[in-house]
Amino acid sequence: QLQLVESGGGLVQPGGSLRLSCAASGITLDYRAIGWFRQAPGKEREGVSCISRSGGATDYTDSVKGRFTISRDSAKNTVYLQMNSLKPEDTAVYYCAARTINKPLCARDPVDYRDWGQGTQVTVSS
Repeated sequence: QLQLVESGGGLVQPGGSLRLSCAASGITLDYRAIGWFRQAPGKEREGVSCISRSGGATDYTDSVKGRFTISRDSAKNTVYLQMNSLKPEDTAVYYCAARTINKPLCARDPVDYRDWGQGTQVTVSS
């Protein structure tokens, strides 16, 4: 089973930026479509962004379009989520997840993902 580790979360003021990283060990992420999700207290897990296995397709939930950018670096075996112009409503635990190798397309429904990281907290507050 693929093991994913998120990092880069923290406390940031409104309007600030953070870059989240999703790294894997022992196996390449190149063969997996990757998604970023978030879950705020009392709310369901939400699909924030995803990138296809090839990297040629990406998708974003409407509330982050124009502010967040997903990318992958094969050399570092890492997928990033660059978050700019952060808002208090972006506060949540952020998770990355990988689809199985036979599902190369981007998807933002959590049920489409098998392997999950432990999450990293993002808090946007003044």
